[in-house]
Amino acid sequence: MNQEKQERIKACLQELSTLLYEEADKSKLTDLEGIEKTVRSQVLEIVSPEIALFLSNKKQEQK
Repeated sequence: MNQEKQERIKACLQELSTLLYEEADKSKLTDLEGIEKTVRSQVLEIVSPEIALFLSNKKQEQK
């Protein structure tokens, strides 16, 4: 992957992190366990399904 794409991914992830933080229950972000559970939950509920759609579309394109 070229440097330009890596920088774009980093910028997108920083924006995503900001959005997820804004939506997080701040009362659960008081310790490492709460932060980890919140991040894991957001990844499973929001991020992973979108990645799965990407992978699913790639498989369909290859057929």
